[in-house]
Amino acid sequence: MQTSKLSVKGQVVLPAAIRAAKAWQAGMQFEVVSTAEGVLLKPLVPAGLFEATRLADVFGMAAYRGPTRSLADMDAAVRAVAARQR
Repeated sequence: MQTSKLSVKGQVVLPAAIRAAKAWQAGMQFEVVSTAEGVLLKPLVPAGLFEATRLADVFGMAAYRGPTRSLADMDAAVRAVAARQR
């Protein structure tokens, strides 16, 4: 069992093992819910699911005007990039 203390400012330090297991980082925001058993912390944004993106990152290929590629061409390009990143 891990324990923590409530500070005079109302702060509780969550053990590092719990923060790491949940991938919770400093600055995250939580919904705080009072339950019959205690307090439940619910992250407002699920940790690590979505990174910030720009519209240009998402729709960058929509403006592509080059030659049409086959699925085999696309698969080969994906494999080539994956091989370079290893």
